[in-house]
Order: sequence, then structure tokens, then C-alpha cells
Amino acid sequence: MAKKLYVGGLAYSVSEDELKALFAELGEVTSVAVIKDRDSGQSKGFGFVEMAEDAAADEAIKTLNGKDVSGRSIVVNEARPQEDRSSGGGNRDYRR
Repeated sequence: MAKKLYVGGLAYSVSEDELKALFAELGEVTSVAVIKDRDSGQSKGFGFVEMAEDAAADEAIKTLNGKDVSGRSIVVNEARPQEDRSSGGGNRDYRR
């Protein structure tokens, strides 16, 4: 079963291809996403990697967490489920 990993502390210059190559050394990578700012397109310094096998994902956490990548110490752990963002956070019943 596939496992999704959170990767934080990335240098803004790290590309999805570089991230994939780093994790592919430890097992099959099924998807990679470096999260970017919607307006500027600049990396936000974190991303997600999905690995095909749980064992490979667990090994990636052990091996890569704290590793220096492009001059930054990265954080690798299992991704939490995405939160429901449908509420929008604003008060829609506001009346003037």
C-alpha cells in the first residue's frame, strides 16, 4: 500500500525532479509535489512524496529525516490527512 510523506525544510531551489531522485534511491516513488505559492510560483519550502511500499516509505523517514539537501536540513515524516477546508473561515452571515 502507498504511503504519503511530508517533506519540510526544503531549499526554495529544490525541484520535484530532485526530490523524486532523492527518494527513488530508497524505493518506487509514485508521486511528488513541491508546494508553490499560488501568486508568485515560488516554492513554499515543503512538499509531499508518495511511495509505493510502506516499508520503503518507513526507510525513507529513517534515512532522510535530518539529511542535508541543498544546504538545508530536511524534515521527513508521514503526512497527516488533509484537513477539510470547505468552511472558508469567513463569516458569511455578515450584514452591514
